[in-house]
Amino acid sequence: MKLQRNGRSKALAIGAMALVSSLSLAACGSDDNTTKASGGSSGGSASAASINCGKAGTLLGAGSTAQANALDVWKANFGAACSGSTVNYSGGGSGAGVQQFNQGKVAFAGSDFALKPADVDASKAVCTGGKAIDLPMVAGLVSLVYNVDGVDNLVLDGPTAAKIFDSQITKWNDPAIAALNPGAKLPDADIQSFHRSDDSGTTYNLTSYFAKTSGGAWSAEPNKAWKGKGGQSANGSAGVSAQIKQVKNSIGYAELSFAQINNLKSAKISTGAAQPVEATAANAALTIATSTVSGADGDLALSLDYGTKADNAYPIVLVTYEIACDKGNKAETLDTLKSFLTYTISDGAQKAIGDKGYVPMPAAIGDKVKTAVTALA
Repeated sequence: MKLQRNGRSKALAIGAMALVSSLSLAACGSDDNTTKASGGSSGGSASAASINCGKAGTLLGAGSTAQANALDVWKANFGAACSGSTVNYSGGGSGAGVQQFNQGKVAFAGSDFALKPADVDASKAVCTGGKAIDLPMVAGLVSLVYNVDGVDNLVLDGPTAAKIFDSQITKWNDPAIAALNPGAKLPDADIQSFHRSDDSGTTYNLTSYFAKTSGGAWSAEPNKAWKGKGGQSANGSAGVSAQIKQVKNSIGYAELSFAQINNLKSAKISTGAAQPVEATAANAALTIATSTVSGADGDLALSLDYGTKADNAYPIVLVTYEIACDKGNKAETLDTLKSFLTYTISDGAQKAIGDKGYVPMPAAIGDKVKTAVTALA
């Protein structure tokens, strides 16, 4: 179902303005209703009074590396506010997280793609009397990060990027790249492309963008496993980012937060809008604001518009879901799980990750998540 809007254009504009406003407030550190519940490395603070800690306990999670930097902020704030409660989150990629969840090893998983029917069926073995559901919690974007000497403002589009990552374009001064970058001093050098070695929702979202915009240049269906030809692999967003930072004439993909942490350049995307679109959280917010809920029966999976041509709307967006049982969560962790997820979807928690390259979840979606978390049993 579509997010309710009173006149599509007017509502999208208002929603996008609200998201951009939230980002601006977070970036300026003006979250005045918070206190020092976290250390300086958290990137934000959360008032202890705003977190209903519930029963103390240890919560285990695993999966998406796209949300790792957001989880670092939230874990620190939650742990500081809730004495005796600890959240341990290991990455490993979205695929590994869903697998561990369905094996009963973790209380929640992070995944950058919605659960498949087979995953939901498998979850019924650990969600006694219930099933796993998708709770959209972290919104962001996939940045095409690159390291090319003398090139500071690289522009790519869907077909060209797809051909680069599929080894159909192998030189930086290829005519297709040159046409998008008039006046740029593109080197006569081999392109060193990097992709994820692990099953990754970041890969799924990037290849969803390719499938929508490449005009057939990317022949594979969107997939969490890499299906492109050639290139080199690295584990996790951190691994890909590290390789781009070290290897000259390279290109890869990672969430904006990893690009920022590693001081990597991000390509602008030519979408058909008036100007190529920069990879910024504010520009991704314009696309996230148009998301629609496609899940059913309590599931909040979203449909994202990878093919947007709206001015300033960055198209390669992603949403990380926290995967949890709607019913049948383990009694010993249920209270802590609900407490932590109630905090992470709160306005303060969403603002706290704004200066880490993430996009605060639109209110229309966030309200649905809050209701779903309250109902977890």
